Amino acid sequence: MSKLTKDTLFKPSTRANDKWEVTNTVARSMTEAEATAREKKTERLRKLRMEAGPQEEAPKPKRASRKPSAAKKTASSKTA
Repeated sequence: MSKLTKDTLFKPSTRANDKWEVTNTVARSMTEAEATAREKKTERLRKLRMEAGPQEEAPKPKRASRKPSAAKKTASSKTA
């Protein structure tokens, strides 16, 4: 039997560090996979857009005014 010392009897706990490293590695790989997929999709859509050629943008509809116009005011409010 070997001599019992604090180093042989109590091993340093790296279990928490090991779990952290595994979690970190998995999270980073997931993030990288998502980024790669997003870049591929962007490239594919950009390529399709370039192949389709230039397109005219539809005119934007005018925004309705929220304030009542001056013409709608009644005559009684103008005299006051």
